[in-house]
Amino acid sequence: MTRKDKTGKRIIKDSLFPVSLFAIYLGVLLLMSGIHQGLVVLMNALALNSFIQTLIPTIYWSAVAVGLTFFTRKKIKDTYEAPLHRLAEATEQVAGGDFSVYVPTIHTSDKLDYLDVMILDFNKMVEELGSVETLKTDFVSNVSHEMKTPIAIIKNYAELLQMKNVSEEEKLEYAENIREAAGKLSELISNILKLNKLENQRIDPEIESYDLCGQLEECILQYEELWDEKELELEVNIEEGAVIQADPSLMELVWNNLISNAIKFTEPGGKVTIRQTGTSDHVEVSVSDTGCGMSRESVRHIFDKFYQGDTSHSKEGNGLGLALVRRILDLMNGEIRVISEKGKGSTFTVKLPRQKEGKAGIGG
Repeated sequence: MTRKDKTGKRIIKDSLFPVSLFAIYLGVLLLMSGIHQGLVVLMNALALNSFIQTLIPTIYWSAVAVGLTFFTRKKIKDTYEAPLHRLAEATEQVAGGDFSVYVPTIHTSDKLDYLDVMILDFNKMVEELGSVETLKTDFVSNVSHEMKTPIAIIKNYAELLQMKNVSEEEKLEYAENIREAAGKLSELISNILKLNKLENQRIDPEIESYDLCGQLEECILQYEELWDEKELELEVNIEEGAVIQADPSLMELVWNNLISNAIKFTEPGGKVTIRQTGTSDHVEVSVSDTGCGMSRESVRHIFDKFYQGDTSHSKEGNGLGLALVRRILDLMNGEIRVISEKGKGSTFTVKLPRQKEGKAGIGG
């Protein structure tokens, strides 16, 4: 972990390589000069001829130059070339799909230089690329799994329809099962496309000012047949005049997902409560049920794509609804939180900014 200053910037130590090299060269040259003086005194004492007295110092200083050149070459290789070579090899491995690569830094965390920081950034990039690749693999696997069931149902019932001695009643039943499976498959593909567009910001929200009360009432009435069928008690407490700025069509997806989930996970005879409150700045809508509830683990992952905490209801959904909800609310500058207790029910609360007085709606 890199150290940071008071402003949050990373503290990066300038390399001392040139300074240290100068100190080494100076020390070596002073030592070699002393030895050279000794050689001169020795040659004069031995009364060697002028050629020998010229040749020996030349050979001596040539050897010193060669030694210093090899030392400098090794220093540069160890300090720069070797780490860059490791970095190049790691890059090649990443390009080949190996995201387990890790390049160690040259210095400790309190003595990092610019090359160390580049290595740390590379390791972080590889880690993030590995996470993205894992998410992509999981996504493809989940999509394949979710598609497999309805396709198998359609195939099986289509084969049954081709059999002889099938009564008209059975034909109608098989056709209805095929229609339901096709509907689920269509919904899955539609949700995948919507989520993909939202995550890649290929949908430009058409923000406008509108009355949230009217929209909530319309969404609730769509499910009248379902709550009557399960004999649910429905409590609605909505205040009038809650004007928000959002995309009405996208927000309709949010309310439909939350209301349909509350009805789906509540046992017959249970209760669903939809309550709208607010302040001068925000509007809050909570959707509560007395259903099966969720564990803490499920609550942590409930907004993950394809996550289905209660597998007993997995045939009724595809695990994309709440992922869509959160992405839409992110675009609307909204928030969503959930409180749930296993066996007692769940409450999803959406918080949205209220339109400021005197502020006109924004057209798409």
